[in-house]
Amino acid sequence: MKEGIHPKWYPDAKVMVEGEVVMTVGSTQPELRVEIWSGSHPFYTGTQRLVDTEGQVDRFMKRLQRREELQASQEKKEEKRSPLKLSIENMSLGTRAEKALESADVTTVGDVMELLEKGEDALLALPGIGQKALIDIKRFLRAEGLIE
Repeated sequence: MKEGIHPKWYPDAKVMVEGEVVMTVGSTQPELRVEIWSGSHPFYTGTQRLVDTEGQVDRFMKRLQRREELQASQEKKEEKRSPLKLSIENMSLGTRAEKALESADVTTVGDVMELLEKGEDALLALPGIGQKALIDIKRFLRAEGLIE
């Protein structure tokens, strides 16, 4: 064993609780001050206090209800903000393309998505919709996260 690298060992170190010596143990410090020990801990003494649970369930239910209300309000906001319900004017396609879509009874972004699901040719078949309008539509849909 190397000399001078180990702390001093106290074989009879005093364990102090509230100023009283309750036991002695081996330690690297001469005195150990603790707030609780096995002689005063409720688990070991058998004097466990009963926790009043009245009100805890009520508080939990209130928190749960508030959380559900927040989720419902967020879902409503998301529904209102849903890009599928936006009108085609929000796509900034230009007057000619917007009129062409309106004449084909395509008034929302969701309607445009339905046409696009049938294929690009379904959109290009509408009079007044060309490659530029198709590119602008796809750019808007990508920006809103509706297509990749």
